Amino acid sequence: MPEIRIEIGGRSFEVACAEGEEHFLHSAAALLDTEATALSGQMGRLPEVRMLLMAGLMLADKTAGFEDQLRAALERAETAEAALAEAQENPARVEVPVIPAQVVETFAEIAAQTESLANRIDELSA
Repeated sequence: MPEIRIEIGGRSFEVACAEGEEHFLHSAAALLDTEATALSGQMGRLPEVRMLLMAGLMLADKTAGFEDQLRAALERAETAEAALAEAQENPARVEVPVIPAQVVETFAEIAAQTESLANRIDELSA
């Protein structure tokens, strides 16, 4: 079982961990050190136990806030998934208006006249 030296709040600690878990221990120690350093900056030097307790409580508070945010995000995701499932089960009907045949014929005549005019202009220009 490896022993790792970590530093928290300017103090050094020897901590044992499972093989292959060293990276996680260093990451956790860095989080705790950030909080302990902030405490030391605000309150000065604290007894070791008090510093670790306060830093741990600050991390717990942040974790609780993240859990609340995660819970709210999961609720929004579930609501969106339910709305999507309902929309897929009951697709909205979209009615496309039919263009009357007379309008289509009129546009076709206008297009033909425009092409005829363009051809005559090309002939006169040549």
